[in-house]
Amino acid sequence: MYQELQKGWLEVICGPMFAGKSEELIRRVKTLSYAHQKIIAFKPAIDNRYDKTAIASHDGEKYQAYAVKTVQDIEKSVTPDTQVVAIDEVQFFGPEIVSLCEEFADRGMRVIVAGLDTDFRGEPFGPMPELLARAEFVTKLSAACTVCGCAATRTQRLVNGKPANYDDPIILVGAKESYEARCRKHHIVPNKPKHTID
Repeated sequence: MYQELQKGWLEVICGPMFAGKSEELIRRVKTLSYAHQKIIAFKPAIDNRYDKTAIASHDGEKYQAYAVKTVQDIEKSVTPDTQVVAIDEVQFFGPEIVSLCEEFADRGMRVIVAGLDTDFRGEPFGPMPELLARAEFVTKLSAACTVCGCAATRTQRLVNGKPANYDDPIILVGAKESYEARCRKHHIVPNKPKHTID
């Protein structure tokens, strides 16, 4: 993963909550920092769970980052000599994040993004499907299901200890008080429309 292939590409780290996405992003940028790469990291300002100015994992690992509100804030902060752009919780940004990541990669930068590939309903989350399709490298992580201990690929939102309804708002920033990792079998979304084959 750290061999020089060519200048510029996109890496996506994805999976459910508690799978170690931020931890993996931090590990990669720290490794690259030992090679004296010029790195700039970002996180959405909406995510202030563990640290306002750092990418932070659930287990306490941190890497300094700009907390930004818009994709334009990222664009303005990246200088021509930047070699690595890292973005955590990328699912919270609008669709324009895709073209910006592509632009950075085309300019010879290594772009590493991490985020939830699906929302609490089990549906593709924001710009993630497009980023996954365009990435040179994809790392899909899993967590452990809190019900059975098997591989968890979904994020279960809880409201007063009960599964959230399909129609609840998509974005609710939280951690263990609001979310659990679940496998397909134990992921419950009341009122979710049934899949039909036409």
